[in-house]
Amino acid sequence: MEEECRNASRTGRRRFLKQVCGGTAAAFTATGMSGGLAAAADAPPSTPQPSQGLATIQLGPYRVTRLLSGGNPVEGYAHSTENMRRHMLEYFTPERTVEYLERVEREGINTWQFDHFPKPAQALRAVRERGSKLQFICVHHEGRAPIKKAVDEMKPIAVVHHGGVTDTRFREGKAQEVRDFVKKVKDLGLLAGVSSHNPENIKRIADEGWENDFFMTCFYNLTFTREAQQKHLGKVVVDEPFFESDRVEMTNVVLQVPKPCLAFKILAAGRLCNSQEEVERAFQYAYSRIKKTDAVIVGMYPRFEDEIRLNVGYAKKYGSIA
Repeated sequence: MEEECRNASRTGRRRFLKQVCGGTAAAFTATGMSGGLAAAADAPPSTPQPSQGLATIQLGPYRVTRLLSGGNPVEGYAHSTENMRRHMLEYFTPERTVEYLERVEREGINTWQFDHFPKPAQALRAVRERGSKLQFICVHHEGRAPIKKAVDEMKPIAVVHHGGVTDTRFREGKAQEVRDFVKKVKDLGLLAGVSSHNPENIKRIADEGWENDFFMTCFYNLTFTREAQQKHLGKVVVDEPFFESDRVEMTNVVLQVPKPCLAFKILAAGRLCNSQEEVERAFQYAYSRIKKTDAVIVGMYPRFEDEIRLNVGYAKKYGSIA
């Protein structure tokens, strides 16, 4: 715990860990947000923003901005500590989730990606009732609920097979179940995607010519099992594995597959967020290592600084298509 608190003093998006370790709390306020956000949330971005909007890619009949908002922080999927999970859940009340989506759209992001859960479903209904045109890409698997239920409740433009489940099915020799999921989505008249953390799975799907319209490709192979780590490395990491070389291996595949790819975890779930300079380098790397027909998905937690505006600035700077 002492070591965690020392590490938590680092700046940037993870600075809230310092407060968690110290047990402190504070009230937050911000223009255009209610319920106590950080005053820093409306701070100007550290990089110049071009006047033009975000570049877009074609996903079936839809235009999707090259920066999508990821939903993990809304449900506390921090890929870190339990305290971080609780911290995010405390922040993202149903009301703040609605405000977040409205702010994302105002900044020019036109698509949100997340799972089929009650809170995001309610938030989507609320913003749509207010006239929002925000598009939604639903990550799902049939162990959670029938596909039709998720489609009826979320009204997505696409449904993607959950990445962790994809990787598990492939390890179990049940890849056909994932392909059957894709076919069911297509039968509903929607775009179908497959998510994976393992570049070998993406290659296999592309080589076999599956019916999916696009991929979601994680920069880090978080489903690299303990047994595989022990076999190949002779040791096992604590919790989820984030290896720097993983993003090279995944983007090598992304550049080869012709179908659009939505790259996610480009910031290594906050591990590349110790300063805005580091964040900017991660955005620059990501856009330089994907096709012009691809986009990135980034989860944002604007409690301490205006991550939405900052990230949009980086996407405009590095994700423009000449």
